[in-house]
Amino acid sequence: MARADKVAAVAELKNEFESSSGAVLTEYRGLTVAQISELRRSLGENARFAVVKNTLTKIAAREAGVTEELEQLLQGPSAIAFVKGDVVEAAKGLRDFAKANPNLVIKGGVVDGKPMTSEDITTLASLESREVLLAKLAGAMKASMGNAAALFNALPVKAAQLAEALRVKREEEGGAAVAPAEASAETSDEG
Repeated sequence: MARADKVAAVAELKNEFESSSGAVLTEYRGLTVAQISELRRSLGENARFAVVKNTLTKIAAREAGVTEELEQLLQGPSAIAFVKGDVVEAAKGLRDFAKANPNLVIKGGVVDGKPMTSEDITTLASLESREVLLAKLAGAMKASMGNAAALFNALPVKAAQLAEALRVKREEEGGAAVAPAEASAETSDEG
């Protein structure tokens, strides 16, 4: 590879590291070109799967500030899935493809600047997608707001019910208080 090509490759990798929300490093040894193409299609539009040269990737990672997270993972044939959108969705795609094709080995990666092990990526893949989590959050917030509205609505109703019960009780007590007074008036008339 000519020097200018290497500089361009490093610049492209650096840009990918800086503009991606996550980068998952894999080993692809034993995968056919057709399988790699299938993997690229399964990752969708929000991830780019690229076979990389370790030395150029180390230089690009150093320039992008993610050297420590990736340096020890760059051993053997390496490929990186650069994720632009939902990292969970890409992790699921990689995990599912690795289950069907054991030659794909997830080594680890970087998500939002934090190092991730292979196990972390698998755990991330078990989460629901961002959209589903946001929908659940919105549903929970709506339910909480509905409960609060019902509570605020119940306060005047309960106050009115309490006032009515108090009025009825006073009438009963007033009627009972009058009854003994009337009884004593009747006994004094008789005497």
